[in-house]
Amino acid sequence: MKVLVVNAGSSSLKFQIFAMGKETVLAKGLVERVGTDQPRLLYKRHDGKSLEIHPPIKDHVGALKSICDCLVDPKIGVIESLSEIEAVGHRVVHGGEQSTKPALVTQLVKDVIRDCFALAPLHNPANLSGIEACEKIFEGVPNIAVFDTAFHQSMPPEAYLYAIPYELYTKYSIRRYGFHGTSHNFVAKAAGTMLGLPYKRLKLITCHLGNGCSIAAIDHGVVVDTSMGMTPLEGLMMGTRSGDLDPAIILRLLELGKTPAEIDNMLNKQSGLLGVAGIGSSDMRDIIAAELKGDQQALRARRMFTRRVVKYIGAYYALLGGADAIVFCGGVGEWSQYAREKILIRLSGFGIEVDKKVNQECAGVKDIISTPRSSCKVLVIPTDEELMIARSVVHTLTNDEVPQIPEEKAEAKAKAEKKK
Repeated sequence: MKVLVVNAGSSSLKFQIFAMGKETVLAKGLVERVGTDQPRLLYKRHDGKSLEIHPPIKDHVGALKSICDCLVDPKIGVIESLSEIEAVGHRVVHGGEQSTKPALVTQLVKDVIRDCFALAPLHNPANLSGIEACEKIFEGVPNIAVFDTAFHQSMPPEAYLYAIPYELYTKYSIRRYGFHGTSHNFVAKAAGTMLGLPYKRLKLITCHLGNGCSIAAIDHGVVVDTSMGMTPLEGLMMGTRSGDLDPAIILRLLELGKTPAEIDNMLNKQSGLLGVAGIGSSDMRDIIAAELKGDQQALRARRMFTRRVVKYIGAYYALLGGADAIVFCGGVGEWSQYAREKILIRLSGFGIEVDKKVNQECAGVKDIISTPRSSCKVLVIPTDEELMIARSVVHTLTNDEVPQIPEEKAEAKAKAEKKK
């Protein structure tokens, strides 16, 4: 089966096409600056042959058409006809409470995505545009929505509720949802494979550390807590996001004359490592380089980052009653030996011990970086959200029962009773 995976942003469209027999990436790329006067398409084939073009692209449909032209091009393409694509998988950021599994896209699923626009205004509208573009180009081909929030919907109420009036949850769905679910799901299952055990028999703490950061506590395959909240802003200190802060800070900023839009921009795009380090970069590599040159503000930023990660791992270690493994993934988690070592040294009180030599040699590859004496394994696993989406597509389409959202189940039951 050949599966196209699409990740549509407000002005971009990322794609990968997989041959799922051996889970081979045939081609991948990105269309950026959609709707501007300078759109760009970057295309790379499995053999390394690449292409950069600047076709006139006004919307996601135009972006998808340009991608399709590349995929079937006699010189650089990887398929002879678009009919070879049997399914399309879509990354959708927010699925609310209704979406607990990947779902075959129907009108009701699109309504759920639309209902979550207010919860993910920068992502869900673009995700829906990507789905509707694929419906036009690949008429009759199944589209599968894979939700970032779905993997975390197993959390119990005491984990997802906030200590605010309960009616704010019942009326406005204000609760913790969690994000990066596709990544946490992928590395949790990969951890089981590395350790030779089904992941549903393990207690895991998965750490997705990149420009965006989140941690999840996974107890025998079930997420019991995660650091991101109603939006991706809560939790760890990130590249440009503040993470946890006193809510009264927002009230104080309003008193000082800041508008809600200004505060939103500040907390999401001007804070985190960027805001604290003061070197004009949110990249951990730049922060560490400045720290090692003696920049005290960069040192402070990196220490803050380390402290937040240690606090969450420690809390989840206690919540789980111990852990079989801690897993690092994401740009920082996979590539920054320095950041990992600084985090793990602070966890020595739990009996966790890093093998400094192995850790230093591990960059962007999977490995066990803890010593044999360590109280739990520490793994580095490169995440692959696109492959996880492609796997979810195959699983959804080959199951006897296609996962449905509650409204669809009710509708299906009503139709069945009517036939009787």
